Amino acid sequence: MTREELVSRYRELVLGELPRRARAEGWVVTADHCFGRIVLDHAVGGRWYDVLDRRRSPAFAQLDDDRLAAAVALADRIAAEGDPLLRELDRQSLVWRGKPTTTR
Repeated sequence: MTREELVSRYRELVLGELPRRARAEGWVVTADHCFGRIVLDHAVGGRWYDVLDRRRSPAFAQLDDDRLAAAVALADRIAAEGDPLLRELDRQSLVWRGKPTTTR
């Protein structure tokens, strides 16, 4: 995929398809910004805002091509596997932030 195609697919999944499916299917996370947090965290291996400039938006546009491809692949995997995978990824994202994970 070209960078333009990756950006388009990222937007399609994270801002549209995943939140829509999550609401319809009762997934643990439903907001697009939460999907963004989870996917970006895993793309950089920690809190995305420790690696990317949180003042420059959108954050995903700051990813290099390899990390952007990894983010899209992970979002595609969430679309394929659904809530069970999302729960694992969300839990790790929250651990990186020092937030409680038992409530989800």
